[in-house]
Amino acid sequence: MPGSKADFYREARRDLPGPLSGVRVLEATTTWAGPMCGCVLADFGADVIKVEHPAGEIARRSPPFLPDTNPPLSFMHATLNRNKRSLSLDLHDQRGRDLFLQLAARADVVVENFKPGTLARWGVGYEDVRRVRPDTVYVSISGYGQWGPDSDRVGYDPLAQAESGFLSLNGSPDGEAVKSPTFLADDLAGLHGALSALAALRHRDATGEGQHIDVALLDSLLFQSTGYLTLAAMGVELPRLGNEFRIAAPARSYACRDGDVMAGVLLDSHWKTLARLIGRPELADHPDFATAAERIARRSEVDAMVGGWLADRARDEVLETFREAGIPAAPVRSYMEAAADPHVLERDMLQRLGSEEGQGGNVSPPITGPAAKFSRTPTRVRHEAPTLGADDDAILDELGVSADERAALREAGIIGSGASEAPSQPIPPNGARKP
Repeated sequence: MPGSKADFYREARRDLPGPLSGVRVLEATTTWAGPMCGCVLADFGADVIKVEHPAGEIARRSPPFLPDTNPPLSFMHATLNRNKRSLSLDLHDQRGRDLFLQLAARADVVVENFKPGTLARWGVGYEDVRRVRPDTVYVSISGYGQWGPDSDRVGYDPLAQAESGFLSLNGSPDGEAVKSPTFLADDLAGLHGALSALAALRHRDATGEGQHIDVALLDSLLFQSTGYLTLAAMGVELPRLGNEFRIAAPARSYACRDGDVMAGVLLDSHWKTLARLIGRPELADHPDFATAAERIARRSEVDAMVGGWLADRARDEVLETFREAGIPAAPVRSYMEAAADPHVLERDMLQRLGSEEGQGGNVSPPITGPAAKFSRTPTRVRHEAPTLGADDDAILDELGVSADERAALREAGIIGSGASEAPSQPIPPNGARKP
């Protein structure tokens, strides 16, 4: 039987921010993939310093904005940059680069996701950082990687979805190719970036060696393609199936009287149960239906049987019946419905910070919580995404930069004023801004 939350965390330490307590990460990123890598590491307890140009990066002003926030708080910034510290720093200026390298010398990991070669041109690439910290773990995330025929192309999430083949299989069989509603390639690249950083830290602990890590959006999406790249390379046709499953039938979304469910048969034993449940016991062991291969060959027929039985029943009734019978099923819900689900809330997948009063008197938004749960070193949303340059003084003070020096840097525009959020015009991503 499943346990309780209290039992799972019974030996939890409350004196640490997470299992990466003591690890320092320097993040120079924009938009989603790179910030997602830093987000995972920050959630795990690392001290992540996000470096942005004093004008701020695009995630700070990408709509939609969270209701009741003033100044408007972007959903991207609120989600990705929680648990981080913010340093505004112009890397186009030598003084900004010098400060970045001082921080890199003290950091375990550097994360960047600009177009390949951009940070090297600015004097803060891998070779520059390894001169000040030879054992650095330097994670570069880009659309197509640091080398290869397409490495110099600008890369974004929908492009990776298109070129990987994902788009060609997503959508209804008789409709157009459809992109993922989430930033799928960005998310996967961010996760692979964080995972690879942890692997490289383990190697450094064992050997003292640092290294450069190259993560591409395209590679990440291909790696997570359920083996389809191998099938395609061997000439296997992959038709678009919509809500149907290549490896199982009946299995898809079905309409009930008052809503849809995703349900189906993954095991032959499930079919025996389902056949009896829908009033077709004679098909439980029938040779034309008893195995997955036979049911897949008769997909339309078995889908029609199940769909017809479900159509006149209430969704909650179906879910309860299937649950008792051990048949996999779930309601097809909106994100709004998921956000109110008791199980989602019990799993701490939405977290508020202490009270509903957030930065600047705003309502503290419920932030998506970390996915992985650690029984000994719990993770959580420790603080909201910082305002631009909120930690300039504290971080530069750690480097020994005096108050007078900081004032001069502000006067020169190398760090931000620290007085407000960034102006309305973002710096284009992928290093498009000219020095």
